[in-house]
Amino acid sequence: MTVRLQGKVLAEDLTVPGGGDLPHDNVFAVPGELLEEGTNTLEIQSSAEASSMLWLYRITLDPVWERGRSERARVAEAARDSVFAYRTELRPAHAADAPWQPAPRLLFHVDRGEQSLPAQLSWRGEDGAEAAVSFASEMSGFYGFYRAQDGTAYEYRGDLSDRWPVADEIGNLSAATLHRFDAEEGWGGGWHRSAELRVLVDDGGAPVERVSWRDQRGNSGTAVLHTARTDVEVTDVDASDEYDDGDERADNLLDDDRHGKWLCFEGSARLDFTLARPAAVASYSLTSANDAPDRDPRDWTLHGSHDGRTWTPLDTRTGETFSARWETREFALRGHARPYRHYRLDITRNSGATETQLARVRFAGAPAGKAFTGYYQRPGEGPIGYRGIPVVAAGSGLAAVPGLASELEAAVSSLTETSRVLAALAAQLRNH
Repeated sequence: MTVRLQGKVLAEDLTVPGGGDLPHDNVFAVPGELLEEGTNTLEIQSSAEASSMLWLYRITLDPVWERGRSERARVAEAARDSVFAYRTELRPAHAADAPWQPAPRLLFHVDRGEQSLPAQLSWRGEDGAEAAVSFASEMSGFYGFYRAQDGTAYEYRGDLSDRWPVADEIGNLSAATLHRFDAEEGWGGGWHRSAELRVLVDDGGAPVERVSWRDQRGNSGTAVLHTARTDVEVTDVDASDEYDDGDERADNLLDDDRHGKWLCFEGSARLDFTLARPAAVASYSLTSANDAPDRDPRDWTLHGSHDGRTWTPLDTRTGETFSARWETREFALRGHARPYRHYRLDITRNSGATETQLARVRFAGAPAGKAFTGYYQRPGEGPIGYRGIPVVAAGSGLAAVPGLASELEAAVSSLTETSRVLAALAAQLRNH
């Protein structure tokens, strides 16, 4: 074909590589003297020798000092409608004569603020099923593979059925399937705040546990989803007894030093932990110390308290053993966890010695949703660390204060407790 501007030739006998089966970008430098104030005429003439039809998708015009501006604006506009829904089909691998069979809808959204459409996407479900697809440049369809939970492989394709923007209120998406993360990038020896990452992949099967993508600018990333737990910060520990002269005190239980431990000269003991703020503990872990297995705790009860005076039993264990030194065992609390400011580990029996010891005690909060760990890579650069935690729901006023609900619940419980004590005292005074 031939391209003319204002009747003057810009390109002559131009052939689209590959016969034009796929979209192809052609960029022309236009001499400034050919442009006129007002109307300018661009002519594209297909040759009589052309063996295929010319499909023209778009024409853009950029000034030389801002090349690519139109394309960037177009991509940014297209990226606003970043939730995609596809009608999908499957057929067994290596079975070209087999008919395509309808499959569940694919719904996805991957966005970290790059304003770029996806080019490739792969994911793995919690049941082991996995898929990888590549998209047409206009997102009109995709092709790839799907491997089911039982290992059966399929060809996988889809046609775009709908797309819409993702709004702050999530729009048409379910909060149960859209993951939002406060993300960080690891480079220069530290972690740095990054744009929020939003991930949704729903192929009609099990929830996803891993997502990888590459966008049309060449940025790529991988995110492995895993359960995140709320932090439980212990500020103080007090023991019924400790070996102070040997530096084997209770505060060693909060230290990450592998060589430290707590030792007391009793077959039973009590450890009281104070948290920085009330927290609902979902599990706790005990680490055996360096020697004397007969000093290991065997029977104990974990209690919770709002005020450090009145205690509620939360978990009781009997006949527990540690199979090795420095072994860490985790114990999950049964039932719905309530927030307490104080926790007491009441060790009622050890494994036979006249001393009791532990190397470490840790508390884990209730699951706070899905976090992710992975990597991110920009074109021409090496991969960097990438991680994130669940986004805290936006709010205002009292609802936006971190931990306020737990603090208020603890305060209500404490006031209720005080009210009962005062009522009993008042009854006694009336009787006398």
